Amino acid sequence: MKKQIEIFLYNGVVSLDVSGPLDVFAAATGLLNSSGRTGQGYEAVFSAVAPGPIRTSSGLTMLADLKTGEQSPYILLVPGGMIAEEISGDPSVLAAIKCAAIKSERLVSVCSGAFILAACGLLSGKEVTTHWMVAGRLAKLYPAVKVDPDAIYIQDGMVSTSGGVTAGIDLALAIVEEDYGPALAMEVARMLLLYRRRPGNQSQFSSPLTMQARAGSRFNELISWMDQNLSRKLTVEELAEQANMSPRTFARIFPSETGLSPSRFVEQLRIDRARELIESGADSLDTVASESGFGREERLRRAFQRRLGVSPAQYRAHFLKGDNYDKADDLRNIHI
Repeated sequence: MKKQIEIFLYNGVVSLDVSGPLDVFAAATGLLNSSGRTGQGYEAVFSAVAPGPIRTSSGLTMLADLKTGEQSPYILLVPGGMIAEEISGDPSVLAAIKCAAIKSERLVSVCSGAFILAACGLLSGKEVTTHWMVAGRLAKLYPAVKVDPDAIYIQDGMVSTSGGVTAGIDLALAIVEEDYGPALAMEVARMLLLYRRRPGNQSQFSSPLTMQARAGSRFNELISWMDQNLSRKLTVEELAEQANMSPRTFARIFPSETGLSPSRFVEQLRIDRARELIESGADSLDTVASESGFGREERLRRAFQRRLGVSPAQYRAHFLKGDNYDKADDLRNIHI
């Protein structure tokens, strides 16, 4: 029988949090059925506290045809939205999710949907993730929840949580792989022109540009200068001089404004530059290391492993046009 996925809808939900994982499960089902495995795969149902039309944050209307808690699904999926934290205080929402959770084999949240599961007490003692922008808020509100702000997704027992928006796609691919094997997950990714599957512990790649925006205009000129001079050593003393501050004052104020120490900020700028070079097809990792300011490939590799959870070579492999695809690893070799 097909595995039922119940997707909880509410006004203001992010449509991609719903449609991203949904298309992964639908593609997996289509590939299984076209290979003669009819009756396998996934079947989606849509629920809400009160069935009816649901308007997403982008203005798209979806239809919830069930009342949440009426079914006994394989997966209860709770997507995120800007108002997820707000509705997590709605008693009717909490009662519905708790009822559905009891009947479900697995619980999944995408992005800020973790706030709703946490409010129900379903994440206590669990290792979870959510969008990096709200991870601190989740940890503050629910100290019993072990929040990793950087992971793309985390699977802890029957509970799976993912980071922002497209990370729900990565989590859905991981679930497909767990249920039906790596060959099917690979074929789904190829069909949807996705990564094979990013590791769950890979960084969400939050950019220093976001930190720059949060810091306002105070360090705009300095950050632009840093970005243009990544090949320099960029010591605290040199950065402080550029900012017209004493090294002590700069070392105190810069982290409070940007959220990162000067050295970590510089490293993240270099990682972002390295990623751009890799994605644009740079010939060698030595070249990437030199042009991004790391100097040596070894330093580049250590920084990638420490901050992104993958090596530069693994990161580059994600951008190859299927060159590493093993033709023998196709649907004919899926073992159900």
